[in-house]
Amino acid sequence: MIQITKRIANFFSHLLSAWLNVSALLPLKMVSKKYHTKEQALQKAKHYCGYQERCHSEVKEKLYSMGLYKQQAEECIAQLIEENYLNEERFAQQFAGGKFRMKQWGRVKIRYELKQKQVSEYCVKKGLKEIDEEDYLRVLKKLTFEKWATVKTEKNIFIKLRKTQDYLMQKGYEHELIKQALKMLQGVNP
Repeated sequence: MIQITKRIANFFSHLLSAWLNVSALLPLKMVSKKYHTKEQALQKAKHYCGYQERCHSEVKEKLYSMGLYKQQAEECIAQLIEENYLNEERFAQQFAGGKFRMKQWGRVKIRYELKQKQVSEYCVKKGLKEIDEEDYLRVLKKLTFEKWATVKTEKNIFIKLRKTQDYLMQKGYEHELIKQALKMLQGVNP
């Protein structure tokens, strides 16, 4: 009987020590949140905004992650705006132009992403004006021909058209422009 209780006690002792070793490591891995003073957070936010254009919601989230309260975060954001580190109109223009040039996104997708980042409607419109209409139509035409060429093994013309349309919709182009591009495509490839 004594031997069994020693074994049980030994088992629970090992179990407890293993649990303590694991739980001692968990906070270091899971909670690496470092709290900063308002001044430290402001300096980090200036660096964060200086690296690339940011929207207000990104900066606010960053300040919260540094342990600032809502009032402190809003004061920091106001100072960043005052010192021109943070400009949502400039962010929207950079974002729209960059996503169009680099990823060839359409206006619908760009608008949606800016709305997700809580950018104002005025700034969204300003950002979308960065996209030149001729370039926009040229890229849409190029993407249409490229996608059509990748589905050349498909024999059914309606399936080819549908796959091309779905691809262009996923890229964020307007439905009317896609219909025009597909009509043009059918005229070229009867």
